[in-house]
Amino acid sequence: MKNITREKILSGKKAFGTFSHSGSSLCAEALGVAGLDYVVFDTEHGPFSEEGAVSFVRAAKLRGFSPFVRVKDNNRSSLLRMLDIGAEGIVVPNVNSVDEAKMLIEYSKYYPLGKRGLAFGRGSGFGYDEFATDRQEYCKTCNREQLLLPQCETLGSLENIEEIVGLEGVDGIFIGPLDLSVALDNPFVFDDKHKAAVARVLKACKEANKFSFIFAINTDATKAAFDLGFDAVAQSTEINMLIESFKNTVKTLGI
Repeated sequence: MKNITREKILSGKKAFGTFSHSGSSLCAEALGVAGLDYVVFDTEHGPFSEEGAVSFVRAAKLRGFSPFVRVKDNNRSSLLRMLDIGAEGIVVPNVNSVDEAKMLIEYSKYYPLGKRGLAFGRGSGFGYDEFATDRQEYCKTCNREQLLLPQCETLGSLENIEEIVGLEGVDGIFIGPLDLSVALDNPFVFDDKHKAAVARVLKACKEANKFSFIFAINTDATKAAFDLGFDAVAQSTEINMLIESFKNTVKTLGI
């Protein structure tokens, strides 16, 4: 198992991805053809769960880019199943406290970082991939390559961000700027207060030497996030980008 997004960021480069809501393994494969570094299969808002995600993860791996999954909640089974099918990053929504973050580490990381239940799904070649044949090495590899990325999109996560991102086992933070604006009592307004909150999270990630991810609504927002110093950006969803592409084409044609 090798997480190319992790590897790319550690080499000093920026990583670019998107969220997937289509529920299509063909779309997942096409995103790899397009040259993305990673895709976040969204089981929180998307119309699918483990049964669909396994084929999407497989399609991404086929095309050589990183399959991440945003889990639907912070239950143990929600994290465990996505890790076992081979997700290389777990994005966890609605994290509110340090204790919740510690619980996520316990669920998603093997000993000695956590207490993840041991099983061999498709992510390990059902236990037959070379890295999985040595069980100790398997646990070390999974702990390193399968990223745990709690989201900062609540007031609780923001107020405790330095402690959360400093936990061993938390690999980085994924900012949800829209929900964060709601948490700041100013929905969909990205004013100085919002910018200060984003800057605080980014600073905490840098000081803890952890990865910084953020969602961006469009290309301008993506460029701005990279200019701020974020390691990775997920722009929009593949559905929205498909719609925008054809809307622009229709407009250009004038029909």
